Order: sequence, then structure tokens, then C-alpha cells
Amino acid sequence: MSKRIKALIPVRAGSQRVIEKNIRKFANSSLLEIKIRQLKRISGIDEIIVNSDCPKMLEIANKNGVTAISRDPYFASSGVSMNDVWQHLAEVTDSDHIIYTNCTNPLVKDESYELAIQKYLNLDKEFDSLTTVNRVQEYLWDKDVAINYDPKNHPRSQDLPVYNALNFAISIIPRVLMVESKSILGNNFYHFIISDIESIDIDTMDDFVLAESVYRTLDKKEK
Repeated sequence: MSKRIKALIPVRAGSQRVIEKNIRKFANSSLLEIKIRQLKRISGIDEIIVNSDCPKMLEIANKNGVTAISRDPYFASSGVSMNDVWQHLAEVTDSDHIIYTNCTNPLVKDESYELAIQKYLNLDKEFDSLTTVNRVQEYLWDKDVAINYDPKNHPRSQDLPVYNALNFAISIIPRVLMVESKSILGNNFYHFIISDIESIDIDTMDDFVLAESVYRTLDKKEK
């Protein structure tokens, strides 16, 4: 396997639930700048690419010394399917392998990136890609029906079945496969487990406030 791996940070201007969430102030910086700085610390990454339709975000990429690729507005719109977006992003990324990583997961540890890359480079033949997941072990219902336990024989929480939830913090895949499958998951991906804290993804303002608070707390502990 070739070791030429490039990190791809996809960001767009059209965030609706948290306006400009990728570049608004977050812990005296921004989500995008924090992710760029983090990826610069990770060994095994040959290049960091910010792909965006937003001039502000592309300028942040340039100021931080990483590659900026301007995205066709169509592939940053809310109407296009994510499968088409993933295929397009892979088509315009010149690399053998892509680490697709969202800046909206600011709590992923450096160690997790390092371990994920090493695992990917040494995957068993049955796997063609790697994606991060976190464990879910909760009482789940679909409307008025329990879907993972019998309410008439109520189990302890530790006895519930364990599921893996996709969190899209890190996905590593051959570029050609990302184009062909139109996905960052591949056809048979390895489930790389990260902690619940690392898996926090910022979709809403509540997520933003929670993630910033945890980030500041963890940052103080490391200093």
C-alpha cells in the first residue's frame, strides 16, 4: 500500500443551525484553525487540504500554510446528495489515500489520528477502509416500540446490546474507492472505536457550547 496520504477538511459556507460554525470564535480560535493545527502535528500526513466554497475559509487555509481548493457552489449546496459530494471531493483531490476529517469534531485526540493511520496501513485484507465509531448502549425506542430490549423483562443498562454509531470524525479510504463507491465508508470498513467525548460532533448551538466547554477544560488539564 502506498503511504501517500492527504488529509481533507471539507467546509462550506451554508451552515444553517450554527451560522458560520467552522470559523466563528471557538476557544479563542475557530474550529477550522484548530483542526488545521492539529493535523499539522500528525505524522504520516503528506498534505492538508481545505476544500470550501467560502473565501473566508480558503483564506484561513492559506494563512495557515495548507492547500486551499475552491469548491463548485453546487457541491456545497443543501440540495446535492452527500454521495455526490464525496465523489466530487475525491475526484479533485490528488492523493492515493484520503483522511476525510470534519473540523466539527474538535475533541478527537492526536493519539487517535496516529493510531487510526497505523491501523489503516496495516488493515487485514477483508477491510478496504476505516471509519471511527463510538459505542452506544442505551434503551432505544422507535415511536412506541422498544427496538433493542423487552420492556416486560427490563434488563440492566450494562446488559443491553452494544451498537457502533458512526460519528464521521475520521475516515480513511483509498481515493479511487471513494470515487467509485461515492462514499467515505468503502464497501467493508474497519470500525475504529473512539471515546464518546472524542465523538462529539457540532450540529447545533447546544453542541457548540458543550464542545467548547469540554475543549477548554481538557486544554487546561494538558497545560
